[in-house]
Amino acid sequence: MASHWLILALAVVTEIIWALSLKYVQLHPSPWVVAGSIALSFVNMALLSFAMRGIPAGTAYAIWTGLGAIGVTIGSIIWFGDGMSAARLFFLALIVGGVVGLKAVS
Repeated sequence: MASHWLILALAVVTEIIWALSLKYVQLHPSPWVVAGSIALSFVNMALLSFAMRGIPAGTAYAIWTGLGAIGVTIGSIIWFGDGMSAARLFFLALIVGGVVGLKAVS
């Protein structure tokens, strides 16, 4: 069961990198960058699918999307200069609370 959580963690990291790669494609379009983004998408889905073998689908998906959203938001602030506000941080904290709660009851 612990290995499923590790696979889910890898899926979350891949999700973050993939989503940030979509923004990178817009800034630096090239066939290699697009191919990398497409490849990340396939790896991302495969990892999520494997994680769902041992974690309830709703829990895995909620954690994957929640932590992915947090990671993409932080990454876009760091690497692409997106704005940060107290309201954004508050709502990101709510997502973290939801993820912790889901993990606690799973």
